[in-house]
Amino acid sequence: MIRVFDNDTGRELGEITQSQLQFLIDKLEEESLEDQDYYLNRATIEMLEREGGDPGLIEMLRGALGDGEGVEIRWSRG
Repeated sequence: MIRVFDNDTGRELGEITQSQLQFLIDKLEEESLEDQDYYLNRATIEMLEREGGDPGLIEMLRGALGDGEGVEIRWSRG
């Protein structure tokens, strides 16, 4: 199980599958091999959707963004 959190508030956003996580890893920039967080804005989420992102993943990311300009998320196994 891979859990996703709002990095600023610590609120759990939901769970994603290994394939959804791999999609994020493949499509988004990481600062290091140990990096487990991503900054997302509306344009990034739209790009992920165009690139074939799973609809459940895209919905969760849009929910995390809400009406804000951007959101930093992090993931954790277990």
